Amino acid sequence: MIIENDQIKSFAEEIAMEYPESETNLERIVSEEGLQVFYDRYGLNTFDGMTMYDKNKFFIHINTTQGNKPKTPRGRFTLAHELGHYYIDSHRIGLKEGILAPHPSTLNYKHFSRIEREADYFASNLLMPESRFQEAFYRKKFSPDLLDHLCIKFNVSRTACAFRFADIGNHPIMIVYSENNTVIWKYSSKDFKYKFLLYEKRVPENTVMGEYFNGKHNETYKTEKIWAVDLFNYIADEDLNLNVNEYCIAYKNKTLSLFWFV
Repeated sequence: MIIENDQIKSFAEEIAMEYPESETNLERIVSEEGLQVFYDRYGLNTFDGMTMYDKNKFFIHINTTQGNKPKTPRGRFTLAHELGHYYIDSHRIGLKEGILAPHPSTLNYKHFSRIEREADYFASNLLMPESRFQEAFYRKKFSPDLLDHLCIKFNVSRTACAFRFADIGNHPIMIVYSENNTVIWKYSSKDFKYKFLLYEKRVPENTVMGEYFNGKHNETYKTEKIWAVDLFNYIADEDLNLNVNEYCIAYKNKTLSLFWFV
């Protein structure tokens, strides 16, 4: 059974809005549902979270080896994702009836499985319900400082927060994640002006992320204006001199860059 995103959004936000805190109280939700959550070391490159049904009970396993510690941004998103498997009817019924086998969930923010995408969407709406999230940036311009403010307020990671802002923010942005000078994925607001990068996979050289991979800087956080023609393909003639802002977070041959036009 395919569930619509509007249903997931409505259900997740209804749960979140039962509690007055900006930071959704996941521990209280777990307690009131009578769920058992186990935080343990399950090894690297295995899974972030897993929901299982056994002996008429649901159990959630969270892998701390992957950095999913209780009440941390990563751990909270993983737990919220697993709660999606518990709350979404088709997932819960599938687990109970053995139609859906317990499976390891990984926190890579770019899932291609419908079930994992649904759980991610549930988690985003549970942790950052639309009305509260939009109220937090009302009449504020997008900036790295605003993103940090939202991350702290909702206790979520920059990546999760950036995805949410791309979907329901007041300014269109594009997010690009790269490893070892290769673009792994990109995501943008529906009304972001350009959709195609200069190269399909290679990181454009004349960008902050490109300079990081080419050894021209080793800063963890860096914001610069770059030429749109150095980043995007199919640039309109009237935009040949257009600038775009880039905020790049770099760490161990990985970068997450946010782009926005002023």
